[in-house]
Amino acid sequence: MTSPVGKPGDEKSQLSLGTAAARQLTTTTKSQPQMQGISSRWLLKLLPWVQVSGGTFRLNRRLSYTLGDGRVSFVNTGAKVQVIPQELTELPLLRGFDDVEALTALANRFEQKEYKPGEIITEAGKEADSICLIAHGKVEKIGKGKYGDESVIGFLADGDHYSYEVLLESQDYWQYTVKAVTYCTVLILQQSSFESVVALSPSLQKHVEQFKARRHKKTDGTGEAAIELSAGHHGEPVLPGTYVDYETSPREYELAVAQTVLQIHTRVADLFNDPMNQTQEQLRLTVEALKERKEHELINNREFGLLHNADLKQRIHTRSGPPTPDDMDELLATVWKEPSFFLAHPRAIAAFGQECNRRGIYPTSVEMHGNMVPAWRGIPIVSCNKIPISDTRTSSIILMRAGEKNQGVIGLHQAGIPDEIEPSFNVRFMGINEKAIISYLVSTYFSTAVLVPDALGILESVEIGRME
Repeated sequence: MTSPVGKPGDEKSQLSLGTAAARQLTTTTKSQPQMQGISSRWLLKLLPWVQVSGGTFRLNRRLSYTLGDGRVSFVNTGAKVQVIPQELTELPLLRGFDDVEALTALANRFEQKEYKPGEIITEAGKEADSICLIAHGKVEKIGKGKYGDESVIGFLADGDHYSYEVLLESQDYWQYTVKAVTYCTVLILQQSSFESVVALSPSLQKHVEQFKARRHKKTDGTGEAAIELSAGHHGEPVLPGTYVDYETSPREYELAVAQTVLQIHTRVADLFNDPMNQTQEQLRLTVEALKERKEHELINNREFGLLHNADLKQRIHTRSGPPTPDDMDELLATVWKEPSFFLAHPRAIAAFGQECNRRGIYPTSVEMHGNMVPAWRGIPIVSCNKIPISDTRTSSIILMRAGEKNQGVIGLHQAGIPDEIEPSFNVRFMGINEKAIISYLVSTYFSTAVLVPDALGILESVEIGRME
């Protein structure tokens, strides 16, 4: 009789050495520690970096008489919406005005109105007698085309405003129609209400008169102080005298910092370094995390981030929600001088591809750093997962002209700092504490600057994931 066959795992039936035991006599092949959070970081690769030796970069520009045109903020109590008085200084008319009492009086005179999609807010040809603040929603500006037909000439959304000029003039008329695209909440200040507050406030009266005087100063087409020139003349006419005026208080960018303290126990650093050095691997992953944070700050930082430093005139909105070829063309029109690349969230790029497919358009691809990336009109569209997606599933697409010689967008850093491992990136030994833990301070210094406003454009309210 034959002996019974042992069950799997029974030691008596095993005829050779098992892998569990064999592993005790061999060294497994290992990978370096992997990190899912590492992205392509195209912005860090493509942004030209300028050396800032003193830690601060001063951006000198020609003097401009184009005053602020920022967005206005609001507060709401239930359905009631009010403009924050100090936020009225974002209007060009009130920029630099600091009389809180007068600002509060103006804020209290605004009337709240609600509009449904398709309703007219102001109509071309009718008397213009108010300023409108878009508290919530999206509107379109409709004007006359070249051949007399109606065409959309622009969009406004949350925080935008229009028609502050009518408060300074009498018997003027709307030059375009403004119509609600979505449900909108609009705050409206009548010209008569504005004039009554001005009459009661000597400080506001003086400020308005000074603003009117500045409006009449001569500027060129970009809003900068004009340079007097003469051309096409004959004989010996008296040539105009001129000089190039500069901003007296130019903006300064101080290098920001991203830092962390890397901690490693001496026992790990001493004993567990074969085949991979534990300290080097810990440092490598820490540096990768700091680079990810660096790109995030370059996009989102409220002081110098690209999303917050684009000129308001360089911000446009999508026509219908998803990013269409028409929207991308309009964005190109805002950065028309030698645009370098688009920057978009991968889902926004996918949404644009879907819109192209829907129209039977097939964008080309271009080669960048050994990779093929999609392009529109020959301009690369590179991905950046640091551009946020809002709760309403909307994002932004950035277009920029890069480089100092092109008067574009530049990165700022300082190479040559102590204990440097990469330009403007250093690791400094901090000592060993009583628990035998080694500490290293890992730092990177950086910022970004937009040299002239038309170097950066943003397509906002980009809807992604629309289901048909």
